[in-house]
Amino acid sequence: MHGSRKSSGKRGGAETGGASSRESHGAGDQPVDDTDAGTSVSRRWQASVGTSLRVLHVSSGNLYGGVETLLRTLALANAERDGGAVHAFALCFEGRIADELRSAGAPLTMLGPAKVSRPWRVWEARRSLKALLQREAFDAVVCHAAWPQALFGPVVRSAGVPLIFFQHDALSGTHWVERWARVTSPDLALCNSRYTASTLSSVYPRTPSSVLHPPVRDGGPGLSASERASLRGELGAGAADVVIVHASRMQEWKGQRLLLEALGRLRQVPHWKAWFAGGAQRPEEASYEEGLKAQASALGLGDRVRFLGQRSDVPRLLRAAEVHCQPNTGPEPFGLAFVEALYAGLPVVTTALGGPLEIVDASCGVLVPPKPEALAQALRELIENESARRTLGSGGPSRARALSAPAEFLEGLEDAVRSVARGPAA
Repeated sequence: MHGSRKSSGKRGGAETGGASSRESHGAGDQPVDDTDAGTSVSRRWQASVGTSLRVLHVSSGNLYGGVETLLRTLALANAERDGGAVHAFALCFEGRIADELRSAGAPLTMLGPAKVSRPWRVWEARRSLKALLQREAFDAVVCHAAWPQALFGPVVRSAGVPLIFFQHDALSGTHWVERWARVTSPDLALCNSRYTASTLSSVYPRTPSSVLHPPVRDGGPGLSASERASLRGELGAGAADVVIVHASRMQEWKGQRLLLEALGRLRQVPHWKAWFAGGAQRPEEASYEEGLKAQASALGLGDRVRFLGQRSDVPRLLRAAEVHCQPNTGPEPFGLAFVEALYAGLPVVTTALGGPLEIVDASCGVLVPPKPEALAQALRELIENESARRTLGSGGPSRARALSAPAEFLEGLEDAVRSVARGPAA
């Protein structure tokens, strides 16, 4: 379940993880003298002789959405291959993604809980990153989203390390975080979709860029017949029911309200159930979720709709369902959830907005305008036509691999790093 973030929230700790088991050092590796900036930079590049490409990824870590899912997938994919680059991570806040990166064996540094409302915390986190860049050699630093770019871009620049901005959201240039991030231009921008790339110039009009779709892991094999029946029964679905699943953050633009409106028009259509997976991470999201439950009740859908809360088994939920539907009412920057559904062999029904236009085509799903009538008609056709569901579902896995195979993402990311690296790894 994925979303975007604009600011940091909860408090975290500070610690530094060790180096990756794949990391190696050349015989000339020397301690860094951080009393002279020029000498420090020179020695860092000397230290990279004979080592793998080294990349540092910087993010906030306080929420869990698309950015965090990408970081976890990157760490796991890198751990599963033999040799290759070292991908290290630096976060401000403790939380789920920090735990997952540790579990993946990735090098992790906690910079401290930077909050703009507490400037001294920002300076402490910046000093932590400066010390890390003096202590270890990196061929590039990737700031994931505008917030870390704004806070830490100047530190990376002053350290003389190439800076890459990974654009996860559409930009307008008007938000205060984006205006702050504009102060420090990156050497390269990597955009998670053509849609987001079309908005980059509002903040970085002269920065070279390329599109790199995020990695998505295949959720694994399908459930056995008994496992599937057990999970469906636990969640109120019978063998004859067509289950429509929506799995995302509790944010209104993710289309839960629109989906309920469409389902309200299908009350007389038999043999369907709907699952809404996703928990609230902020107070306004909790209020929104309560409103959705009231809406479902008012539409007379109480016995056909289940709100499942935060789930750690979304791949299993997808494989126990028949249709994936997340009808966004605003443009999605990319849409990891859609690729996950394709891997699961589900036909995808969504609105023709933003990043999903690059994911869903006639081979694997249905695109509709953000209107309840059009959405209800598309869902009704799939509920009543098993052959159409199977045909569209069968096209999903190959489409997902073509878009977001983790190995290809790593190759593209590392090629991008080499294009800006100034040391021997380039």
